Amino acid sequence: MRLPILILNFKSYAEAAGRRALEVAKSAERVAKELGVSIAVAPNHVDLAKVAESVEIPVFAQGAEVEAPGAYTAHVAVENLREIGVRGLILNHSEAPLQLNLLARLTARAKAIGLDVVICAPDPATSLAAAALGPHGVAVEPPELIGTGRAVSKYKPEVIVETVKRISEKFPEVAVITGAGIESGEDVAAALKLGTRGVLVASAAVKAKDHYAKIKELATPLLG
Repeated sequence: MRLPILILNFKSYAEAAGRRALEVAKSAERVAKELGVSIAVAPNHVDLAKVAESVEIPVFAQGAEVEAPGAYTAHVAVENLREIGVRGLILNHSEAPLQLNLLARLTARAKAIGLDVVICAPDPATSLAAAALGPHGVAVEPPELIGTGRAVSKYKPEVIVETVKRISEKFPEVAVITGAGIESGEDVAAALKLGTRGVLVASAAVKAKDHYAKIKELATPLLG
């Protein structure tokens, strides 16, 4: 996972579903190439294969439920993701929480087959526990700020500062990423100044009227 990074989570938003998923991903790819920065996209599961085969930037999955393929109706296995060209995996988002033992197994399996892993966590203590599982990154996201437009880098900067401090002391190889309420390039810049190595963004980019312009705004601070 090349850092710093901007990860765009499409969730299940209508604005990034079907053909629109590819439009958003293509806009992200255009910005990544123009600026020379690292941008990844995380489409909904139904659009993953199409997006992964259509863009050169990293495509992440929004989650997985089981480690290996098998008789698991309506479940996504980690290895299923690699087979369709997915390069990374987001785990334990507040909208899709996992039990610790399953989170550990999924993280280990994803890393073993070459996927980048980002684990989401709500606070510094939980972030440190997540880092102990050995992911490539931990995304600290206070759930009460997600989707509010109130950026964690402005409204709860102490959460970022404390998370960076704890993880850098114990697991310096794990990148701290932040999310929750990130709406502007200014928010991204603020998060980076607090010590994070990237941001996880959803509605600000996905629901923008001009995807290219908004993604470029969010990605420009990655240049430093």
